Amino acid sequence: MKNLFSERSYMKKGEIPHRTAYEEDVVRGTNRVKRGFARMTKGGVIMDVTSVEQAHIAEDAGAVAVMVLDKLPIDVRRAGGVARPASIPIIMDILDAITIPVMAKCRLGHTYEAKVLQETGADCIDESEVLTPADEFRHIWKWDFVAPFVCGALDLGSALRRIDEGAAMIRTKGEPGTGNVAEAVHHIRLVTNEINEIKRLYEVKDYQQLMFKARKMTCSFDTVLETAKIGRLPVVNFAAGGITTPADAAQMMLLGADGIFVGSGIFKSEDPLNRASAVVLATSYWDSPDVVFEAQEMVSEEKAMMGLTGSEMKLRMQDRGADL
Repeated sequence: MKNLFSERSYMKKGEIPHRTAYEEDVVRGTNRVKRGFARMTKGGVIMDVTSVEQAHIAEDAGAVAVMVLDKLPIDVRRAGGVARPASIPIIMDILDAITIPVMAKCRLGHTYEAKVLQETGADCIDESEVLTPADEFRHIWKWDFVAPFVCGALDLGSALRRIDEGAAMIRTKGEPGTGNVAEAVHHIRLVTNEINEIKRLYEVKDYQQLMFKARKMTCSFDTVLETAKIGRLPVVNFAAGGITTPADAAQMMLLGADGIFVGSGIFKSEDPLNRASAVVLATSYWDSPDVVFEAQEMVSEEKAMMGLTGSEMKLRMQDRGADL
Protein backbone atom coordinates (compact mmCIF):
# COMPACT_ATOMS: atom_id res chain seq x y z
CA MET A 1 0.00 0.00 0.00
CA LYS A 2 3.04 2.29 0.18
CA ASN A 3 3.26 4.93 -2.54
CA LEU A 4 6.37 3.88 -4.44
CA PHE A 5 6.77 7.01 -6.52
CA SER A 6 7.61 10.58 -5.63
CA GLU A 7 4.63 12.92 -5.61
CA ARG A 8 4.21 15.22 -8.58
CA SER A 9 3.66 18.94 -7.98
CA TYR A 10 -0.05 18.92 -8.84
CA MET A 11 -0.65 16.28 -6.14
CA LYS A 12 0.13 18.90 -3.49
CA LYS A 13 -2.19 21.63 -4.75
CA GLY A 14 -4.90 20.93 -2.18
CA GLU A 15 -2.55 20.95 0.80
CA ILE A 16 -3.11 23.67 3.43
CA PRO A 17 -0.42 24.67 5.95
CA HIS A 18 -1.78 25.08 9.47
CA ARG A 19 -0.07 26.18 12.70
CA THR A 20 -1.15 24.42 15.87
CA ALA A 21 -1.35 25.87 19.38
CA TYR A 22 2.12 24.39 19.97
CA GLU A 23 3.56 26.47 17.10
CA GLU A 24 4.17 23.38 15.02
CA ASP A 25 3.61 23.52 11.29
CA VAL A 26 1.06 20.94 10.12
CA VAL A 27 0.04 20.40 6.52
CA ARG A 28 -3.54 19.26 5.88
CA GLY A 29 -4.73 17.52 2.76
CA THR A 30 -1.57 15.60 1.86
CA ASN A 31 -1.87 12.53 -0.32
CA ARG A 32 -0.58 10.42 2.56
CA VAL A 33 -3.30 11.70 4.90
CA LYS A 34 -6.06 11.27 2.31
CA ARG A 35 -5.09 7.69 1.53
CA GLY A 36 -4.45 7.05 5.22
CA PHE A 37 -8.01 8.01 6.10
CA ALA A 38 -9.31 5.44 3.62
CA ARG A 39 -6.98 2.76 4.97
CA MET A 40 -8.38 3.29 8.46
CA THR A 41 -11.76 2.03 7.18
CA LYS A 42 -10.33 -1.26 5.84
CA GLY A 43 -12.23 -4.35 6.85
CA GLY A 44 -15.36 -2.37 7.67
CA VAL A 45 -18.77 -1.41 6.32
CA ILE A 46 -19.81 2.05 5.13
CA MET A 47 -23.59 2.58 5.07
CA ASP A 48 -25.70 4.94 2.97
CA VAL A 49 -27.99 7.02 5.19
CA THR A 50 -30.56 9.77 4.59
CA SER A 51 -31.39 10.81 8.16
CA VAL A 52 -30.00 11.12 11.68
CA GLU A 53 -32.08 8.09 12.70
CA GLN A 54 -30.46 5.92 10.04
CA ALA A 55 -27.02 7.28 10.95
CA HIS A 56 -27.57 6.21 14.57
CA ILE A 57 -28.58 2.72 13.41
CA ALA A 58 -25.41 2.48 11.29
CA GLU A 59 -23.21 3.60 14.19
CA ASP A 60 -24.90 1.25 16.65
CA ALA A 61 -24.45 -1.64 14.20
CA GLY A 62 -20.70 -1.06 13.97
CA ALA A 63 -20.33 0.76 10.64
CA VAL A 64 -16.94 2.43 10.17
CA ALA A 65 -18.54 5.42 8.42
CA VAL A 66 -21.78 6.65 6.89
CA MET A 67 -22.44 8.06 3.43
CA VAL A 68 -25.08 10.82 3.40
CA LEU A 69 -27.35 11.24 0.40
CA ASP A 70 -30.81 12.64 -0.27
CA LYS A 71 -32.39 9.33 -1.35
CA LEU A 72 -31.25 5.73 -1.14
CA PRO A 73 -30.32 4.32 -4.57
CA ILE A 74 -33.55 2.32 -4.93
CA ASP A 75 -35.56 5.50 -4.26
CA VAL A 76 -33.44 7.44 -6.77
CA ARG A 77 -34.41 4.87 -9.40
CA ARG A 78 -38.10 4.97 -8.56
CA ALA A 79 -38.37 8.76 -8.17
CA GLY A 80 -36.83 9.54 -11.55
CA GLY A 81 -35.76 13.06 -12.45
CA VAL A 82 -32.44 14.62 -11.45
CA ALA A 83 -30.76 13.26 -8.31
CA ARG A 84 -28.63 15.75 -6.37
CA PRO A 85 -26.71 15.69 -3.04
CA ALA A 86 -28.32 15.71 0.38
CA SER A 87 -29.36 19.05 1.85
CA ILE A 88 -26.63 20.80 3.83
CA PRO A 89 -28.71 20.90 7.08
CA ILE A 90 -29.09 17.10 6.92
CA ILE A 91 -25.34 16.63 6.48
CA MET A 92 -24.61 19.02 9.35
CA ASP A 93 -27.17 17.32 11.62
CA ILE A 94 -25.59 13.92 10.97
CA LEU A 95 -22.08 15.30 11.55
CA ASP A 96 -23.27 16.60 14.93
CA ALA A 97 -25.18 13.44 15.85
CA ILE A 98 -22.62 10.64 15.45
CA THR A 99 -18.96 9.98 16.24
CA ILE A 100 -17.92 7.90 13.20
CA PRO A 101 -16.74 9.54 9.95
CA VAL A 102 -19.35 11.11 7.68
CA MET A 103 -19.03 11.01 3.89
CA ALA A 104 -21.24 12.79 1.36
CA LYS A 105 -22.02 12.25 -2.31
CA CYS A 106 -21.62 14.81 -5.10
CA ARG A 107 -22.43 14.54 -8.80
CA LEU A 108 -19.83 13.35 -11.28
CA GLY A 109 -17.79 16.25 -12.60
CA HIS A 110 -19.45 18.85 -10.34
CA THR A 111 -16.40 20.59 -8.87
CA TYR A 112 -18.28 23.31 -7.04
CA GLU A 113 -20.68 20.86 -5.45
CA ALA A 114 -17.63 19.10 -4.03
CA LYS A 115 -16.25 22.43 -2.76
CA VAL A 116 -19.52 23.07 -0.91
CA LEU A 117 -19.46 19.58 0.63
CA GLN A 118 -15.86 20.13 1.74
CA GLU A 119 -17.00 23.28 3.57
CA THR A 120 -19.43 21.20 5.66
CA GLY A 121 -16.49 19.38 7.22
CA ALA A 122 -17.47 16.03 5.72
CA ASP A 123 -14.65 13.52 6.17
CA CYS A 124 -14.74 12.25 2.59
CA ILE A 125 -16.53 13.07 -0.69
CA ASP A 126 -17.95 10.43 -3.01
CA GLU A 127 -18.04 11.47 -6.68
CA SER A 128 -20.95 9.15 -7.30
CA GLU A 129 -22.74 7.66 -10.27
CA VAL A 130 -25.83 7.18 -8.08
CA LEU A 131 -26.53 10.90 -8.56
CA THR A 132 -27.24 12.40 -11.97
CA PRO A 133 -23.88 13.27 -13.63
CA ALA A 134 -23.13 16.97 -14.06
CA ASP A 135 -20.41 16.42 -16.68
CA GLU A 136 -20.52 13.56 -19.17
CA PHE A 137 -16.87 13.98 -20.19
CA ARG A 138 -14.83 14.94 -17.11
CA HIS A 139 -14.49 13.85 -13.52
CA ILE A 140 -13.44 16.24 -10.75
CA TRP A 141 -9.73 17.06 -10.47
CA LYS A 142 -9.44 15.86 -6.90
CA TRP A 143 -5.88 16.94 -6.15
CA ASP A 144 -7.17 20.49 -5.55
CA PHE A 145 -9.10 19.39 -2.45
CA VAL A 146 -8.16 18.89 1.18
CA ALA A 147 -10.91 16.28 1.62
CA PRO A 148 -10.23 12.76 0.33
CA PHE A 149 -12.40 11.38 -2.47
CA VAL A 150 -13.87 7.96 -3.20
CA CYS A 151 -14.80 7.15 -6.80
CA GLY A 152 -16.42 4.19 -8.55
CA ALA A 153 -14.69 2.00 -11.12
CA LEU A 154 -15.88 -0.64 -13.58
CA ASP A 155 -12.45 -2.03 -14.42
CA LEU A 156 -8.76 -1.48 -13.75
CA GLY A 157 -8.45 1.31 -16.31
CA SER A 158 -11.22 3.40 -14.77
CA ALA A 159 -9.82 2.77 -11.27
CA LEU A 160 -6.34 3.95 -12.25
CA ARG A 161 -7.71 7.01 -14.08
CA ARG A 162 -9.59 8.05 -10.94
CA ILE A 163 -6.41 7.53 -8.88
CA ASP A 164 -4.50 9.69 -11.36
CA GLU A 165 -7.14 12.39 -10.77
CA GLY A 166 -6.57 12.20 -7.00
CA ALA A 167 -9.00 9.59 -5.66
CA ALA A 168 -7.87 8.23 -2.28
CA MET A 169 -10.28 5.30 -2.36
CA ILE A 170 -11.94 3.22 -5.08
CA ARG A 171 -15.40 1.71 -4.96
CA THR A 172 -15.73 -1.23 -7.34
CA LYS A 173 -19.07 -0.62 -9.01
CA GLY A 174 -22.10 -2.85 -8.85
CA GLU A 175 -25.69 -1.95 -9.61
CA PRO A 176 -26.91 0.00 -6.55
CA GLY A 177 -30.45 -0.21 -5.28
CA THR A 178 -31.24 -3.52 -6.98
CA GLY A 179 -30.60 -6.17 -4.35
CA ASN A 180 -28.63 -8.03 -7.03
CA VAL A 181 -24.96 -8.60 -6.17
CA ALA A 182 -24.03 -10.09 -9.57
CA GLU A 183 -22.62 -6.88 -11.07
CA ALA A 184 -20.46 -6.20 -8.02
CA VAL A 185 -19.05 -9.72 -8.28
CA HIS A 186 -18.37 -9.27 -12.00
CA HIS A 187 -16.45 -6.02 -11.60
CA ILE A 188 -14.26 -7.00 -8.67
CA ARG A 189 -13.30 -10.21 -10.50
CA LEU A 190 -12.50 -8.13 -13.59
CA VAL A 191 -10.27 -5.71 -11.66
CA THR A 192 -8.47 -8.60 -9.91
CA ASN A 193 -7.83 -10.42 -13.18
CA GLU A 194 -6.47 -7.28 -14.84
CA ILE A 195 -4.15 -6.60 -11.90
CA ASN A 196 -2.84 -10.17 -12.07
CA GLU A 197 -2.14 -9.67 -15.77
CA ILE A 198 0.00 -6.57 -15.30
CA LYS A 199 1.67 -8.14 -12.25
CA ARG A 200 2.89 -11.01 -14.46
CA LEU A 201 4.26 -8.48 -16.96
CA TYR A 202 6.14 -6.72 -14.17
CA GLU A 203 7.60 -9.99 -12.88
CA VAL A 204 9.09 -10.78 -16.31
CA LYS A 205 10.20 -7.12 -16.69
CA ASP A 206 8.15 -6.54 -19.84
CA TYR A 207 8.01 -2.76 -19.39
CA GLN A 208 7.19 -2.15 -23.03
CA GLN A 209 3.96 -4.15 -22.67
CA LEU A 210 3.21 -2.34 -19.41
CA MET A 211 3.56 0.95 -21.27
CA PHE A 212 1.20 -0.39 -23.93
CA LYS A 213 -1.30 -1.29 -21.20
CA ALA A 214 -1.01 2.21 -19.70
CA ARG A 215 -1.69 3.80 -23.09
CA LYS A 216 -4.62 1.46 -23.73
CA MET A 217 -6.15 2.28 -20.34
CA THR A 218 -5.34 6.01 -20.83
CA CYS A 219 -3.71 6.32 -17.44
CA SER A 220 -0.20 7.16 -16.26
CA PHE A 221 2.61 4.63 -16.59
CA ASP A 222 3.72 5.33 -13.00
CA THR A 223 0.33 4.28 -11.61
CA VAL A 224 0.28 1.12 -13.73
CA LEU A 225 3.82 0.25 -12.65
CA GLU A 226 3.05 0.84 -8.96
CA THR A 227 -0.07 -1.35 -9.18
CA ALA A 228 1.83 -4.09 -11.00
CA LYS A 229 4.65 -4.05 -8.46
CA ILE A 230 2.45 -4.33 -5.34
CA GLY A 231 -0.12 -6.63 -6.99
CA ARG A 232 -3.15 -4.58 -5.92
CA LEU A 233 -4.58 -1.10 -6.27
CA PRO A 234 -2.40 1.51 -4.54
CA VAL A 235 -5.48 2.75 -2.66
CA VAL A 236 -8.20 1.00 -0.65
CA ASN A 237 -10.92 -0.69 -2.73
CA PHE A 238 -14.40 -1.28 -1.31
CA ALA A 239 -17.12 -3.29 -3.06
CA ALA A 240 -20.56 -1.79 -3.65
CA GLY A 241 -23.86 -2.28 -5.42
CA GLY A 242 -26.58 -4.82 -4.70
CA ILE A 243 -25.08 -6.13 -1.44
CA THR A 244 -28.04 -7.16 0.73
CA THR A 245 -27.18 -10.18 2.89
CA PRO A 246 -24.30 -11.02 5.24
CA ALA A 247 -23.24 -13.74 2.79
CA ASP A 248 -23.12 -11.14 -0.01
CA ALA A 249 -20.70 -9.08 2.06
CA ALA A 250 -18.54 -12.10 2.91
CA GLN A 251 -18.43 -13.09 -0.76
CA MET A 252 -17.11 -9.66 -1.77
CA MET A 253 -14.41 -9.85 0.91
CA LEU A 254 -13.50 -13.35 -0.30
CA LEU A 255 -13.01 -11.89 -3.78
CA GLY A 256 -10.52 -9.33 -2.49
CA ALA A 257 -12.50 -6.26 -1.40
CA ASP A 258 -11.05 -4.20 1.46
CA GLY A 259 -14.53 -3.44 2.78
CA ILE A 260 -18.17 -2.98 1.85
CA PHE A 261 -20.56 -0.19 0.90
CA VAL A 262 -24.21 -0.99 1.58
CA GLY A 263 -27.35 1.17 1.61
CA SER A 264 -30.72 0.16 0.22
CA GLY A 265 -30.15 -3.42 1.33
CA ILE A 266 -30.13 -2.24 4.95
CA PHE A 267 -32.65 0.55 5.17
CA LYS A 268 -35.19 -0.85 2.72
CA SER A 269 -35.44 -4.05 4.75
CA GLU A 270 -37.85 -4.57 7.65
CA ASP A 271 -35.00 -5.36 10.05
CA PRO A 272 -32.42 -2.60 9.47
CA LEU A 273 -30.56 -2.80 12.79
CA ASN A 274 -30.33 -6.60 12.76
CA ARG A 275 -29.32 -6.64 9.10
CA ALA A 276 -26.77 -3.85 9.53
CA SER A 277 -25.20 -5.64 12.50
CA ALA A 278 -25.17 -8.93 10.60
CA VAL A 279 -23.48 -7.41 7.55
CA VAL A 280 -20.81 -5.81 9.78
CA LEU A 281 -20.23 -9.16 11.52
CA ALA A 282 -19.95 -11.05 8.22
CA THR A 283 -17.57 -8.45 6.79
CA SER A 284 -15.29 -8.55 9.83
CA TYR A 285 -15.22 -12.38 9.99
CA TRP A 286 -15.64 -13.20 6.30
CA ASP A 287 -13.01 -15.94 6.47
CA SER A 288 -14.89 -17.80 9.25
CA PRO A 289 -17.93 -19.57 7.74
CA ASP A 290 -19.28 -20.43 11.19
CA VAL A 291 -19.46 -16.74 12.11
CA VAL A 292 -20.98 -15.79 8.75
CA PHE A 293 -23.54 -18.54 9.41
CA GLU A 294 -24.43 -16.82 12.69
CA ALA A 295 -24.70 -13.49 10.88
CA GLN A 296 -26.97 -15.01 8.24
CA GLU A 297 -29.14 -16.44 11.04
CA MET A 298 -29.70 -12.91 12.34
CA VAL A 299 -31.72 -11.88 9.27
CA SER A 300 -34.84 -13.17 7.58
CA GLU A 301 -35.27 -13.26 3.83
CA GLU A 302 -38.93 -12.42 4.39
CA LYS A 303 -37.80 -9.04 5.75
CA ALA A 304 -35.26 -8.33 2.99
CA MET A 305 -35.76 -5.50 0.49
CA MET A 306 -37.71 -6.44 -2.58
CA GLY A 307 -35.55 -6.80 -5.68
CA LEU A 308 -36.28 -4.60 -8.68
CA THR A 309 -38.21 -5.82 -11.68
CA GLY A 310 -36.65 -5.93 -15.14
CA SER A 311 -38.31 -2.68 -16.20
CA GLU A 312 -37.06 -0.86 -13.09
CA MET A 313 -33.48 -2.00 -13.80
CA LYS A 314 -33.26 -0.36 -17.24
CA LEU A 315 -31.18 2.47 -15.77
CA ARG A 316 -27.60 1.22 -15.36
CA MET A 317 -25.99 3.58 -12.87
CA GLN A 318 -22.67 1.75 -13.17
CA ASP A 319 -22.24 2.98 -16.75
CA ARG A 320 -22.45 6.68 -15.80
CA GLY A 321 -19.34 8.79 -15.97
CA ALA A 322 -16.66 9.76 -18.45
CA ASP A 323 -14.89 7.03 -20.40
CA LEU A 324 -11.53 8.80 -20.07
